[in-house]
Amino acid sequence: MLKIEELVHAYIHSHCDFEKEIVLTNYFQADWEADILLIDSEGFSHEIEIKLSKSDFKNDFKKSYLNKETGEKFLKHDKISCGDYICNAFSFLLPMGMVEHSMIPEHCGIIEFYHNADTWETEFYLIRKPEKVHEDPYWNLNDKDLFIRKMALNLLQRKMEIKGKHEELIFKNPFDIKKNK
Repeated sequence: MLKIEELVHAYIHSHCDFEKEIVLTNYFQADWEADILLIDSEGFSHEIEIKLSKSDFKNDFKKSYLNKETGEKFLKHDKISCGDYICNAFSFLLPMGMVEHSMIPEHCGIIEFYHNADTWETEFYLIRKPEKVHEDPYWNLNDKDLFIRKMALNLLQRKMEIKGKHEELIFKNPFDIKKNK
């Protein structure tokens, strides 16, 4: 069975230009996580949400968030469709034929894939391009310097996580280190 990491790897290595785009996977931004986040050189951002089951797909439309300032509760896809969303575009990446296209809101792009378990080939099909829900570049809505620092911290944490799986690492408490400075 195809693992989500293998699917992500196949997609980004066949459809992303690493010299022209920032490509992030499992990227957390405030209260949401993008399975794949693409940011092009002009700052246009595209979130791709991967769904491997019908129930997971249906649950995506039940996701709600709470505005910390106003206390207002809103549904994720209501926020996307009205343009009050961090990304310029949103797409679903789904197994071929898993969901009727009519069940997917018009603002969402549809990318389907077929994985041949015998040859280990995965093919992707752009069924519908996503609508641009707003024109604001990602960098007008996010602090680019903070974004870069967060990426560097994430890389460091992942390096330590991987290294820690192969050998025992002992670190001082980071709060004790800050007290000494």
